[in-house]
Amino acid sequence: MRVRMTVMAGLATLAGSLGLYPLFENAGWFWAGFGAVLAVSGGGLLARRLRMPAPIGLLFGLAALLLYLNLAFAGGEAWLGVVPSPESLRRLGELADEGWRAANRYAAPVPLVPGISMLAAAGIGLVAVLVDLLAVRLRRAAPAGLPLLAMYSVPAAIREDGVGWLAFGVGAFAFLALLMADAREQVGGWGRTVTTRRRPREVPLAGSQPPPGDPADRPDSSALASSGRRIAAGTVAVAVLLPAAVPGLHPRGVFGVGGGGSGRGTQTVTTPDPLVSLKRELTRLDDSTVLTYRSDAPESPGYLRLYALDRFDGDRWTYSPLKSSARDRLSGDRALPAPPGLTVAPSREVTTEVRVRPEVRNMTFLPVPYAPAKVSIKGDWRVHGPSLMIYSLRDSAGGRSYTVKSLLPQPTPGQLAGAGPYPPEIVARYTAVPKNVPPQVRKLAADVTAGSATAFTQAVRLQRWFTMSGGFSYDLTAPAPQHGSELVDFLLHSKRGYCEQFAAAMALMARILGIPSRVAMGYTPGSEEKPGEWVVRSRDAHAWPELYFEGSGWVRFEPTPSGAAGQGTALAPAYSQPEVSTGGGPEDEATRAPDPSSPDAGSTAAPAGPRHRNDEGAGDATGAQEDDGSGFSTARWLAGVLLVLLLTAVPMTLRILTRWRRWAALAPPPTGTPMPARRTPAPDQAWKVKPARRGREPDPAETSPGREPDPAGTSRLALGTRGPDPAGVAHAAWQEMREDTLDYGLEWRASDSPRATARRLGELLELDAPSLQALNRIARAEELARYSRTRPAEPAEQLRADVRTVREAFAASVGRRTRWRARLLPPSTMAQTRTALRTATNRALDVTARVNDLPSRLRRR
Repeated sequence: MRVRMTVMAGLATLAGSLGLYPLFENAGWFWAGFGAVLAVSGGGLLARRLRMPAPIGLLFGLAALLLYLNLAFAGGEAWLGVVPSPESLRRLGELADEGWRAANRYAAPVPLVPGISMLAAAGIGLVAVLVDLLAVRLRRAAPAGLPLLAMYSVPAAIREDGVGWLAFGVGAFAFLALLMADAREQVGGWGRTVTTRRRPREVPLAGSQPPPGDPADRPDSSALASSGRRIAAGTVAVAVLLPAAVPGLHPRGVFGVGGGGSGRGTQTVTTPDPLVSLKRELTRLDDSTVLTYRSDAPESPGYLRLYALDRFDGDRWTYSPLKSSARDRLSGDRALPAPPGLTVAPSREVTTEVRVRPEVRNMTFLPVPYAPAKVSIKGDWRVHGPSLMIYSLRDSAGGRSYTVKSLLPQPTPGQLAGAGPYPPEIVARYTAVPKNVPPQVRKLAADVTAGSATAFTQAVRLQRWFTMSGGFSYDLTAPAPQHGSELVDFLLHSKRGYCEQFAAAMALMARILGIPSRVAMGYTPGSEEKPGEWVVRSRDAHAWPELYFEGSGWVRFEPTPSGAAGQGTALAPAYSQPEVSTGGGPEDEATRAPDPSSPDAGSTAAPAGPRHRNDEGAGDATGAQEDDGSGFSTARWLAGVLLVLLLTAVPMTLRILTRWRRWAALAPPPTGTPMPARRTPAPDQAWKVKPARRGREPDPAETSPGREPDPAGTSRLALGTRGPDPAGVAHAAWQEMREDTLDYGLEWRASDSPRATARRLGELLELDAPSLQALNRIARAEELARYSRTRPAEPAEQLRADVRTVREAFAASVGRRTRWRARLLPPSTMAQTRTALRTATNRALDVTARVNDLPSRLRRR
């Protein structure tokens, strides 16, 4: 079975899977892979215990992996929770499709949705199947490193940073341990080690031999073992340190210092999908602090923006690929590009000092107030001119402090309403709408803004419709929109969502109306703890639309409900609540500022009194019910263990079924069951007198001429009740005892006669009198059934009881480990299964050969 190599192969696979950590947001994928490796190892052990050929062993591993995936991810649809059913297989296919779409949609690290978790478990399980086949079954441990290396190539190809040295080192040492274990088994397979003396010693008497087990006669392999360990450690060290030390091989330069590309080449910036973690941040129960900042703004300092999403593909908002070069790097007192379109509206310069908490990870975009004019920060940080996003190719904002000087636009409603025509480049880039946008959404945008004379009044009507008159409610339990149909459902039916849905829907409807728009993501101002000092927490994560007006540039709108029933710290800007007069009519009512005393005013107006967090509403109530971790729960881990236990119970179950079927086939039919008539003549046929055998009197039934059959069925010859065949019972008892002998590891000699076998087993095991008598009765019955015309006289129940007695005697004569092996993994069942599978395989190969030879035979005819 090669249990030790199986364990080493599983450990090497698990250690190699650690290199996948950059691809996922949490560690739940590892436990999914752990269960898969455990199931595959169990399937491999079972295949080797049955001595299956290598192709069949591969199928055992794949079958065990499928059973595990079925149990862990589609157990509700499976038969008995384990056996795959059409519904469970369909569910696995849906999860695979969901995981594939999520992997293509999100940038690493991806959220661990169920589909991603299943794909991770399936991938690690397939690697485990290959490693088990190569290293354990085929005894080729070195090529097993190829599938292990494949797990490292995936993050290296996707992420610029690749795999950390610690994860690589752990996987490399595990692979070396697999090689050493394989070498030890191969050397040990040659037999006993030839020992030589490694030091002179005194011999007490001339010609005397050293005592057995003398340490001087043992091989001195410590030097070779130490050399091997030094070579292994040196190899791993070179593999880890050399790429980091050679310029050009590591993206961060020598040992991660410097780099970043001082040349004039360009790089495509790849970052995690900005909307992936938004809901998770909003529903975190700990509501941890993300950053703190000081601002000299007399009022609210405005939102802190991370991303500007300018592309809508019909399903979700993303940003265009950023081409970065050394010219975009922030350096010294260099001023940032002027904000697009901000030429007429007034602006106020605001200085913000930000401190990001060290616990924040992978924040490669800086949260800054729009529009940043100058940023002072250490490290390689760059700016994207059209959107003014601040980003880094290799650094993270976690634990950093920086200062931002920004221009806070303060447009008036009149300036926004009188904005000039849009530049052509703005129209081409920020008004594009996919053709697959449902017509219901286009019609809805026109209906909501009907009668508006300017783009600004259209934007105000859209904002008021979302926050007041449209019947929308803030709900964190709503799923993130993934398809156009979900957007239609949010706008026309459910009308429940959080900031992502509100921002995405308003930006899309603005583009339908011809207003340039995009979706921004970052943080609301947070809570003011002291004058001028603010704290931003995870639930302050937010998304909002930005609309472009010539002369004022990109200005913010707030369609998400705020206050206790919405996003607690969201604030609608003052310019979006004007009293615009365009000559009277219904438009004046639509754009007039709401009365602060009205019940609906709280959804758009800034909260009165001191500025503070207000998260005690629906956000908290629903956030506690949401868990986007999607980690691999303990139940799934236990499911993997249960699956392995079920696989190991298969041989025991087969042994029990074989025993039951063997005795059931010999059971007598129910009392009174008529048997077929024997030698029953026709009514008018006379019986002939048969000559009697020597020593046997003629049967009157055989000599009575013209005897009629007994209609009552009482004749022994005509009709009657037949009991079990005595010879068959003897053979069944003997076969059972033979299989028990094999199960308990006792020697069975096929060449011995029944009597010789009983004598040898009795002397070997030193059986007591009852056990020895039972053994002799079984042997005597088998001897008579084989060689004598005299039928065995022992009844079936007696022989069956004798078999149980002998089995108990066998179990009492061996150790505990052998007894458990006989119960759980009986060798007799393994041999029968191996023979049956080999026969079925040979028949299948024979049928295949005949089918392949059929065209040639037809041609010969």
